[in-house]
Amino acid sequence: MLTDEIKAKIQSGYRQFLDYKELKPRQGQKQMIAAIANSLTNDDPDHRLSVIEAGTGTGKTVSYLIATLPIARALDKTVIVSTGTVALQEQLVNKDIPELMEACDWDYNFALVKGRGRYACNLRMEQCLDSAKARDAGVFNFENDQQFNPNAQTESLYREMWDALEDGSWSGDRDAWDTHVSDLEWRALTVDRRQCTGRRCRFVNQCPFFKARGDMEESDCIVANHDLVMADLALGGGAILPEPENCIYICDEGHRLGDTAIRHFGAECRINSTLSWLERIPKQCKGQTTLFAKDKTLAEQLPKIESEAENLYDLLAMAYPVMKDYIDRSEEFDSSFRFSHGDVGTTIRDIATQIVKHTSTWLGRLEVLEDTLSDALSDKQYPVAIADIEVFYQQAGSWLSGAERLLMLWDRLRKETKIGEAPIACWLKLDDLADGNMDISINASPIQAAEILEDRLWGSCYAAVLTSATLRSLGNFNALQRETGIPSSSLFLSVAGAFDYAKAASLKVPSDAAEGNSVEQHTEYIINNLSSLIESNVGTLVLFSSKRQMEQVFDDLPKDLTKFVLIQGQYSNREMIRLHKERIDQGNTSVLLGLASFAEGVDLPGDYCRHVIIAKLPFAVPNDPLQQALAEWIEVNGGNSFFDISLPLASLRLIQAAGRLLRTETDEGTVTILDKRLVSKRYGSQLLDALPPFRREI
Repeated sequence: MLTDEIKAKIQSGYRQFLDYKELKPRQGQKQMIAAIANSLTNDDPDHRLSVIEAGTGTGKTVSYLIATLPIARALDKTVIVSTGTVALQEQLVNKDIPELMEACDWDYNFALVKGRGRYACNLRMEQCLDSAKARDAGVFNFENDQQFNPNAQTESLYREMWDALEDGSWSGDRDAWDTHVSDLEWRALTVDRRQCTGRRCRFVNQCPFFKARGDMEESDCIVANHDLVMADLALGGGAILPEPENCIYICDEGHRLGDTAIRHFGAECRINSTLSWLERIPKQCKGQTTLFAKDKTLAEQLPKIESEAENLYDLLAMAYPVMKDYIDRSEEFDSSFRFSHGDVGTTIRDIATQIVKHTSTWLGRLEVLEDTLSDALSDKQYPVAIADIEVFYQQAGSWLSGAERLLMLWDRLRKETKIGEAPIACWLKLDDLADGNMDISINASPIQAAEILEDRLWGSCYAAVLTSATLRSLGNFNALQRETGIPSSSLFLSVAGAFDYAKAASLKVPSDAAEGNSVEQHTEYIINNLSSLIESNVGTLVLFSSKRQMEQVFDDLPKDLTKFVLIQGQYSNREMIRLHKERIDQGNTSVLLGLASFAEGVDLPGDYCRHVIIAKLPFAVPNDPLQQALAEWIEVNGGNSFFDISLPLASLRLIQAAGRLLRTETDEGTVTILDKRLVSKRYGSQLLDALPPFRREI
């Protein structure tokens, strides 16, 4: 129940914030604060979940923090704000939250928490520097057979990072380093949870990862991201973050939660890459047997580990031609094959059963090996140098991680789908590797996140808020419910936005536009008409659903227009935005051509974006195996995949794309959709009605 004391704390905080910012109360903001406060204090656990769509300009960050923090402290719960991106995490911690604390004169403690891979490992960095001139030491051999040979420039970078860690000028957070670090350079400096020696590490007191975890333990509110939350829930909850039952989750950018869960709980195996990895292990075992010969227990384990690796190699080698035969018989143009209803057949299930059996045995032996090495690290009388134990511990950890990934995939493939259960999406893909060779990737993924989130999040947490600027599609929350499994007993609310859409912007669909599914005609139309739509001295954002079409349009545009155009892939997204803003600030014309990543999360207020041009209705790619598997499942159960999946998803994406136009209350401009289907097809009116109420010029 919401007590008078907590209510007064929330109201006082909101008034102080408004006074500090010299703002007037916003109706949508007040609605959101009240809805969250009432939901979180409900005595019935089934009613402590709320889903709130709050359009751009509502001020949803302020709303959910002002409502949640006093309640969480009164209940002795930890607030976990989960975002869709690391960028939003940093914005919250470095700007939004400190500003709110100062405005309200509140004393809540916050911590920014990221995954282990965002932090440098001191031990790993020391090993890299020690081994930079001894490239055959094996430190830079990654488990997927990718090799890294650092040059003098990389060695200099590592020394600079080491010095910055030593003098405290750098926290070890990748995102806090001033200059660009390539993925390959960074990867050599990190470890996963299996490779980390934890409290036994001699650098534990300087470890950036454990320092961040220490900050977390003292915090009232933890700012995480969806990937980290999923990683914690996959481990049962409470392994990385506090236990779910002691937490109030706020899932900002909540429209991304379902996709993140599906991606996190999916499994993949590249057969040839895994074979190469397994082929190296016997040689690595023999090398360590000599070094650790005085530890008889460990020396006896290594031949058994070697033998199981060889057994797995033989089984995977047997699986390759079976998978290749499916791809060879596939009618797909992209060299892929999807198993209908997730049924991989008896032959693959039999192979999978054997792989699971041997992987389970191997995993058990590897865990014993890691425990043995962990004990050795704290044994001052151990007959092997600590530096050698550390390297072997990391190597054993990489074996363990690889074994767990193998087990996750093949355990799914060995199981038959039960009647009535949603199947796993299973597909094969022929991949081109960087060295010019080919590989077959096997994928197994849940087709929707509902069951995962029902079990691990909604049914386990104390309370939760799911929010975003766009959660509804086709005017309702049905698609979101199906995707995320959030219970019907939850509060569902769309609060009033801050914009006068009809006054600020117009929506246009040219009468001579082509239908987006007539690819050649549609592409030609864009090429012939785009120049006439570009406004001088302001910014234009052109959004495509197809990379191929975007590149073809760019290649065929008049040369006098291309000099104003920045196309995605030409630079990083961040650099494109910087160059675009620079041009506008100088009074020039600038046009951005982008794909899905520019259709959400891009903030271009004022003259930076006066015109959003949407090339065609953003229906999902028809050959996406996950979408195909979900559509198949819905059709089998009497649904209509177009109206149940494709149309709601297109509606959500269209709303997000149109939302790039108005970012502040003073913005104005035009949204133009170059796809005649919006007015020629029966479903077009549904898509139009779900858009913000722009002034229509159709």
